[in-house]
Amino acid sequence: MSLVELSDISHHFDKPDGQPLNVIEHVNFSMYEGEIVALLGQSGSGKSTLLRILAGLIQPSKGHASYQGTKVYGPVQGIAMVFQSFALMPWLTVLQNVELGLEALRVPAAARRERAIKAIDMIGMDGFESAYPKELSGGMRQRVGFARALVTEPQLLLMDEPFSALDVLTAESLRNDLMELWQAHDTKMKGILFVTHNIEEAILMADRVLVFGSNPGCIKGELKVDLKQPRNSQNPEVLRLIDEVYKMMTSQRFTTAKAQVRVQAHIGLDYRLPDVGIAELIGLLEALEELQQKGAIDLPLLADYIRLNIDDLFPVLEALSILQLANVSEGDIAMTPKGQEFLNADITQKKILFAKLLLEHIPLAAHIHNVLQAAHGEKVSEDEFEHELEAYFTKDEGKRVLATIIDWSRYAEIFAYDYNSGFLSLEDVS
Repeated sequence: MSLVELSDISHHFDKPDGQPLNVIEHVNFSMYEGEIVALLGQSGSGKSTLLRILAGLIQPSKGHASYQGTKVYGPVQGIAMVFQSFALMPWLTVLQNVELGLEALRVPAAARRERAIKAIDMIGMDGFESAYPKELSGGMRQRVGFARALVTEPQLLLMDEPFSALDVLTAESLRNDLMELWQAHDTKMKGILFVTHNIEEAILMADRVLVFGSNPGCIKGELKVDLKQPRNSQNPEVLRLIDEVYKMMTSQRFTTAKAQVRVQAHIGLDYRLPDVGIAELIGLLEALEELQQKGAIDLPLLADYIRLNIDDLFPVLEALSILQLANVSEGDIAMTPKGQEFLNADITQKKILFAKLLLEHIPLAAHIHNVLQAAHGEKVSEDEFEHELEAYFTKDEGKRVLATIIDWSRYAEIFAYDYNSGFLSLEDVS
């Protein structure tokens, strides 16, 4: 029997106009005892939503989750979760925070205290039982979060990017301690399922990596990691697997049929533009030129060179790709002739080239420009365009997409924007 079973899970949220916004679509996978599984993907891809469905915190729109053969309809005893934000009660001590989960299970006070102290010792926080969260560093607070999860003696531990709010050294220390606990079999854990956007972290910890795609969230591929623990980030086999994940995340072979159709048909007003600034685009092109070799550049090499994780790197890659400034495929990136021309141009020429690329390849930029031209010199409120975008996105996401295209278009001088009034108008070049 599997430990976890997700069967055709789909989930949507309702937009202001009542239409569904698909967050997760047709997710299926099984997890077995003794496994550590990583859900790897960019922020906003639906990974955390999937984890909450499995934890019983929300119900899916379609399909069902099962834990040890029983369908999950609410919080399940035997499953515990560690959150990215620590989620500690600031008015409670470390000991009291750890005891919270046991109180909900109605464990007697004496047993509660004994188990909490044991869990605190287990994660290296003994001596801090009477401390309050404000007295602790970020790493220590997350250790308390782990203790609060482990004190309930879970068989399945769910973790939602538990190390992402920590500095590199603290995250590495906490990861190593968790892996030691897992290997020592000092807990009742039979499995760990965690969400991450850090490729190296996934390869170093997991037995299987599920690569998650976006818009809507879906499993694009799976990679088995048959390497003994502990693993070294500089091990050639670890580096090979990291490179394999980059290939999976940028390969058409792992793209959904729906996404392939949209690429072939060109992007439309419903395209979720990446949240990337002009300086980031130019900066990555400059990094590509510095690394320029014969042919394409390996994405792991680029990521290591500019020290970006996939949450920061992939949106820039996407922006360069849709603007045709670079080609990204099979884990490699190559600057296009247009990208080289743009990089070599002076400031004025850069703006002219960027304006041409926007109007040719980004339908939203062309649409706004056409509306402003039809207005015969009149200003048009950003509210009008935000309302249009609500047909495709949530209100907040529509605002973000519009803000991105406004920033790009102001740089290209396609149109002007008055922040105080919220009106857009054609750029006055006289």
